[in-house]
Amino acid sequence: MPHTLDADAVRKWCGLALDALGRARADIDAINVYPVADGDTGTNLYLTVESAARAVDAAFDGHAASAAVSRPTLADVVRAMAHGALIGARGNSGTILAQLLRGMADVLADGPVEGNPGTGEADGLRRALRRAVDLAYLAVAHPVEGTVLTVAVAAAEGAERAERATGDVATVARAAYEGARAALQATPGQLDVLARAGVVDAGGYGLVTVLGGLAEALSGEAPAALAPVRPLGGALATAGQDPAGCPADGAPDGGPGFEVIYLLEADDTAVAALRERLDALGDSLVVVGGDGLWNVHVHVDDAGAAVEAGIQAGRPYRIRITHFGGAAARKADADGQDRPGPAVVLPDRTGAQDSTAGPRGERATRAVVAVVPGDGLAALCAEAGATAVATRAGEPPASGELVEAVRRADAREVVLLPNDTELHHTAAAAAAQARAEGVRAAVIPTRSAVQGIAALAVHEPGRSFDEDVVAMTSAAGATRYAELAVAERQSWTMAGVCQAGDVLGMIDGDVAVIGSELAATAETVLDRMLASGGEMVTLVLGAGLADEVAERLERHVREGHFAVDTVVYRGGQPTTPLIIGVE
Repeated sequence: MPHTLDADAVRKWCGLALDALGRARADIDAINVYPVADGDTGTNLYLTVESAARAVDAAFDGHAASAAVSRPTLADVVRAMAHGALIGARGNSGTILAQLLRGMADVLADGPVEGNPGTGEADGLRRALRRAVDLAYLAVAHPVEGTVLTVAVAAAEGAERAERATGDVATVARAAYEGARAALQATPGQLDVLARAGVVDAGGYGLVTVLGGLAEALSGEAPAALAPVRPLGGALATAGQDPAGCPADGAPDGGPGFEVIYLLEADDTAVAALRERLDALGDSLVVVGGDGLWNVHVHVDDAGAAVEAGIQAGRPYRIRITHFGGAAARKADADGQDRPGPAVVLPDRTGAQDSTAGPRGERATRAVVAVVPGDGLAALCAEAGATAVATRAGEPPASGELVEAVRRADAREVVLLPNDTELHHTAAAAAAQARAEGVRAAVIPTRSAVQGIAALAVHEPGRSFDEDVVAMTSAAGATRYAELAVAERQSWTMAGVCQAGDVLGMIDGDVAVIGSELAATAETVLDRMLASGGEMVTLVLGAGLADEVAERLERHVREGHFAVDTVVYRGGQPTTPLIIGVE
């Protein structure tokens, strides 16, 4: 059944595109030969769309939490999608995709034109695709045909022809996909480096995949499959050489050695001057965004000068500098060679801790990467030998941040602890990328920080990887968890109706107790959890929670539950006053 181009359709589009990119990611990485054969275009596009999809989900969640409005509008969702892609854009193709989505959002946020709704939606999609192309060409300093830009033009042209003929939005979406798909197959004839490698453009392949998700979301039918993307000549890289005939430790044709990406807060005038300066420093310059927030991407030899230019223009942050030689080394790792070459990352998560084992330059055997909701928990994990990724309220980490943490750990084997049900898919994507880079990786599906603490407590690098993972999984699974939170509004729960300001005791993810005072509610939660047995209670105190509450709960356990030990940590999590674990 065809669907209306509304907020739900955009959310479905993001989900379908992300799933499709997840399946195609390795193939797209494998054909990445332009502008640099660093084998990461598929991953970069996946991370970009993942960030867009998270922003869309957050828009729905935010409206669901509002008593006044229960559903977001199309404008709300497309703007969230564009913003999420902007702040999460990775690599050359990911940055261009973010600008394409921004162009579409500019038009779709205004809604359909007056008249027949179906015709209005089709016309809106046609105009959105054309606006996307216009903005993308403006963002790229030196556009090259035979790339994602060419594919985007073909999509817009296909949409225009279909809109004139039918006026049906689903037909327009399918025509855009088919036009892009045909243009993709022609890219080897437009760019010599693609012809020599016997592949289509990787960025264009990713865009076609994203448009396929749009066509399926609006038509209800999966589009025709893409042709195989493996290079005509077999494997893409031989020892020390990429398919374009360029050394594996540098960019094509002796090009710049570093990729620099950062978000930038600056006004339009400063960005115009920044473009000129960065264009003189290097190539592959793409600056996307607007309204004071920009994503800057450039390939340079002097990475420091590129960052300095951003500082002069405004406030750069989330700075990521990748040496192309390092990318090649990681690619060699995936082929079985022991040559670590992590990207140089300047993280913006102040809670991140790096606990790499071994002397400088020596790769550790095994590491643990744990996602935690507070600085205290991050410090605790670091003391236990783990690399912690601290989250911020309302901003869970993307898989790319977990991949960066894996690279910082610089180990041959890595265990990931997501410590949140919503992050299981993210951790799985990070593990898949780690494996592609030659790291043996496993995800333990921890649902709470206390399960992560239990897993860390039994972690033993000296035993085999499989035995360690089994032991950590068993310890996490044997730990029940609960959280105490304050209700923001009246709502139905598994325990009845709660009012704004009530204290909610959630056991294993479900509201089990509703109370008026935190300590008393926590005591009830503890009694329920310990009724089925337990040997150890873990209390993780949130930011601002008084020590007296912990003392009261310790006393309650000691007096009411014989032979049960209690341990207290100052976790520092900002939004959850108390986390409880029972082993």
